Amino acid sequence: MPLSDEAVSRSPLRFITRLRAFEALAQREFRLLWLGQSSTGMATWMDQVTRGWLIYELTDSPLQLGLVRGIQAIPLLLLSPIAGTVADRYSRKTQVWIAQSIDGLLHALLALLILTGRIQPWHVYATAIVMATDQTFLQPARAAMVADSVPKRYLTNAIGLNSLVFNVARSTGPALAGVLIARYGTGGSYAVQALFCLFATIWTGQLRPRFTPAPRSQHAPLGRSILEGWKYSWRNEAVRSGLLVTMFAAFFIVPFMTLLPIFARDLLGVGASGQGFLLTAMGIGALASAFVIASLGDRLSRGPLMLGGVALYGLSVMAFALSPWFHLSFALMTIVGAAHVSSHALVQTVIQTYSNAEFRGRTMAAFSMNQVVLTLGSLLIGTLATLWGARWAMAAMSAAGIVAMIAMFFAQPRARNIR
Repeated sequence: MPLSDEAVSRSPLRFITRLRAFEALAQREFRLLWLGQSSTGMATWMDQVTRGWLIYELTDSPLQLGLVRGIQAIPLLLLSPIAGTVADRYSRKTQVWIAQSIDGLLHALLALLILTGRIQPWHVYATAIVMATDQTFLQPARAAMVADSVPKRYLTNAIGLNSLVFNVARSTGPALAGVLIARYGTGGSYAVQALFCLFATIWTGQLRPRFTPAPRSQHAPLGRSILEGWKYSWRNEAVRSGLLVTMFAAFFIVPFMTLLPIFARDLLGVGASGQGFLLTAMGIGALASAFVIASLGDRLSRGPLMLGGVALYGLSVMAFALSPWFHLSFALMTIVGAAHVSSHALVQTVIQTYSNAEFRGRTMAAFSMNQVVLTLGSLLIGTLATLWGARWAMAAMSAAGIVAMIAMFFAQPRARNIR
């Protein structure tokens, strides 16, 4: 159980929260949110490994291995605007609590079906759709609650800490899933994921949210609320700048990950283990960057670093694309990881800082749509790799991302002045 504010002042956590990198954890509401995100992050990244392993065990089909991932983008595409509007109209705590509870029940159901020998492929697909829907409603509500849970001066620190725990989960969750699958099978892995969701649900239940939605009598029709959210996101220059930055990055630069197996096997000649080392290097850079952001907090000039972070992201990916040596590629991947996190976390900070509380769910839902843009970018880079080869496709896409940041620097001068 998390400590109360009084207990924090008498515990070793007092020393930790006095460190600049962890100062937001002194806020009770954020501490509960952070613990919940830690648990659900572990469950989510474990599911990435376990679900793929399970469907491959059941079908021996590479096609279905890809299909079970692809269908999870459908709820995000169709329901994100509704999820953001719901987060602004009703209790965000309730929205998060329900989504986490359903996720936990689905993990437990899968564990039961596997352990009793009744699991079928359609169970894997059905739960994937429901869980993707849950995540679509969970993300904007929980993201909006971060700004509700800390004073503004701690917001960058809080988002940096969220980024830190996200990358820790991304690094350790798949490894834990692999160990559990090897020892207890996929059923054992899903049982542990259900336990993580249970902890997250308990912590979420203790929140005392500060955001109070407008009375239902004042709610506009759902369609009008969605439209108002889009208009607000576009007319608010800081929010618009943040959304454009993340969409350009998601379309032009982040899809480079799609081609990593080609680089590892065919161009660098290091195989699957080498790809694992490259991803480890990216994770090291991401963790270091998240720690720096959490440490510096609102002392950062967010506009220039937001634009510069994505430009550096594109430049380092371009250099990686042209690198003929594994050791150089390994070093470049640490820069890639650092630049990706800095731009991603800073964009979230800008959007949340400059969004009014009553619109924050809708602006964060718009932010989460970068996953759909990423899917389109992945399709494009795959097509270009077929036509031009992997090196030139990756280099060309990342160069376009750099050009987009330069264009924003000159076309939207206020973006570089965001603090």
